[in-house]
Amino acid sequence: MNFETILYEKDNHILTITLNRPEKLNAFTSQMMRDLITAFEKAAKDDDIRVVVVTGSGRGFCAGADLGAGANTFNRDVRNDRKGNHEKSDDLEWLRDGGGRTTLAIYDFPKPTIAAINGPAVGVGVTMTLPMDIRLASDLARFGLVFARRGLVPEAASSWFLPRIVGISKALEWTFSGKVFSAEEALSGGLVRSVHPHESLLEEAYKIAREIIENTSPVSVSMTRQML
Repeated sequence: MNFETILYEKDNHILTITLNRPEKLNAFTSQMMRDLITAFEKAAKDDDIRVVVVTGSGRGFCAGADLGAGANTFNRDVRNDRKGNHEKSDDLEWLRDGGGRTTLAIYDFPKPTIAAINGPAVGVGVTMTLPMDIRLASDLARFGLVFARRGLVPEAASSWFLPRIVGISKALEWTFSGKVFSAEEALSGGLVRSVHPHESLLEEAYKIAREIIENTSPVSVSMTRQML
């Protein structure tokens, strides 16, 4: 299957999903949402895939929502539905938070998912990783829950996920300020498991994946993921 905004590559029971709009720092679009949801649905049904690693192409992980539409990016009164219509659609699925649809697809995925955050991860670039199981960061990564600086509130179910990962106080600090912070601060705050030299990030993610693949039962891992 070919995707417009991601790469889908299988090797030795590991699926690598690479966000692939490097000229836009892999900014999130409705097409990327559809590609990611389809990719996770496809991987869920493929018994040859044991672990998924998600990373970005180029120098960024994901710069957040593509703001090509300017101030109207988040204005549903003028935003087209997925059929290109301006008028209210009978199919209300298009009105849903696209980041939320993506994170819930990852949350429902039955296999381990590792985020290898190779560069800037802002807005949905951070929140899409929250339902993933293990997050690793490059030393070049930067993070920003910048919603308050855009006159928005946290999206993609992050108001549920983030406090459960980093605690309510740290979640509020980062979302109140909307600041961009370093990989080291993300590590100290509990957002990521570890920080690695940029050039070794993917190999570290694959090392964790191979440990799971070589030593565990896929059914046990899937059940454990759902239980936890």
